[in-house]
Amino acid sequence: MVPLSVLDLSPILEGSDAAQSLKNSLDLARHAERLGYRRFWLAEHHNMPGVASAATAVVIGHVAAGTSTIRVGAGGVMLPNHAPLVIAEQFGTLASLFPGRIDLGLGRAPGTDQITARALRRTLAGDVDHFPQDVIELLAYFKPVEPGQMIRAVPGAGLEVPVWILGSSLFGAQLSAALGLPYAFASHFAPAQMEEAVALYRHRFEPSEYLAEPYVMLGLNVVAAETDAEAKRLFTSLQQAFLNLRTGRPSPLPPPVDDIEARFAAVGMDTTMQGALKTAVVGDPAGVRRGLEAFVATHRPDEIMITAQIYDHAARVRSFEIAAQARDELAAAA
Repeated sequence: MVPLSVLDLSPILEGSDAAQSLKNSLDLARHAERLGYRRFWLAEHHNMPGVASAATAVVIGHVAAGTSTIRVGAGGVMLPNHAPLVIAEQFGTLASLFPGRIDLGLGRAPGTDQITARALRRTLAGDVDHFPQDVIELLAYFKPVEPGQMIRAVPGAGLEVPVWILGSSLFGAQLSAALGLPYAFASHFAPAQMEEAVALYRHRFEPSEYLAEPYVMLGLNVVAAETDAEAKRLFTSLQQAFLNLRTGRPSPLPPPVDDIEARFAAVGMDTTMQGALKTAVVGDPAGVRRGLEAFVATHRPDEIMITAQIYDHAARVRSFEIAAQARDELAAAA
């Protein structure tokens, strides 16, 4: 069985607040560490009432300080929102505080709407079209300082901060292959081009100082409970959140409901959101084990990054426990 990692959006729950969400993130990370998950990543989103990890580097520091062995990182930092030097300094600082435990995943989407993107950058100089050049600039800041170098990241220069390219299309696959970087595909919400992107990345991969062979991590929604019925009910929180986002009403994560089909039918959508959630694994322990086994057999990832938007924190922790148990059972049977 391939390694499992965690993607946490630090969900703000309906009726709760960001302070509680950040406490929940740290608690989940401690459980993930105990359960043998490889990484715990947080994602940059802005102006989203249901996501508490906008200041991603700050939250990474919070989680890393409260754990001891699990790798902690960004899945990801939306680089067009930032100057590459600022990100190099932030993650150089994190790597100095928590050596050997920090990852930096980079995306080219703004992680928000265009109005908020302009507020973040003040100008549109941080264009997504400059993403490849910004990545190359950022990578250079992590290299040892050269004689005569005028600008350096302090801290950052000379530190080994693993950099990943994130994507939900063919663009990221081509860039990560050309630069010889590991690639993480957002199949947990945009699986349409997953197979084509992964095949392209593996075919075009160029060995580099960072990586000798291609390395693919795939995102996957996994919602596990003691019964299929309970897992499907827990999953309705994510389905509602997607529905609210797609209909222009982003919201805190809502509690589960029993009438999810009716809610989607009322706006003329199906519960897979036109395939956005079709790769999700939702079920009891046996069903989750079968789902993970089938996902690995079909797509051959080197690693799976599990995410679970579950309203009840205890149920969320239990879901990750069940997924880890399935991983261990599959590994033992291999």
